[in-house]
Amino acid sequence: MAEKRIGEVMKYFSKPSVAAVKITEGEVAVGDSLKFSGHTTDFTDVIQSMEVDNKSVQKAVAGDFIGIKVSDRVRPGDEAFKVIPD
Repeated sequence: MAEKRIGEVMKYFSKPSVAAVKITEGEVAVGDSLKFSGHTTDFTDVIQSMEVDNKSVQKAVAGDFIGIKVSDRVRPGDEAFKVIPD
């Protein structure tokens, strides 16, 4: 499976287990798989839902800051990659 860098983690909220991700290129949509990669981070999640400015959205594009629920801890500076099925 191919991976395309789409952004970077800006902040992590541990109580709701939500990552704030800045989309720097491309676009992501609900249902896409995202791989998070960093110094101690390496896992893949499917986007169940995401928010921009506290509003639920189906799609986000470069320049957006999104909030998504994640299954594991991420750290600021971790990279986010969109997993593209072969």
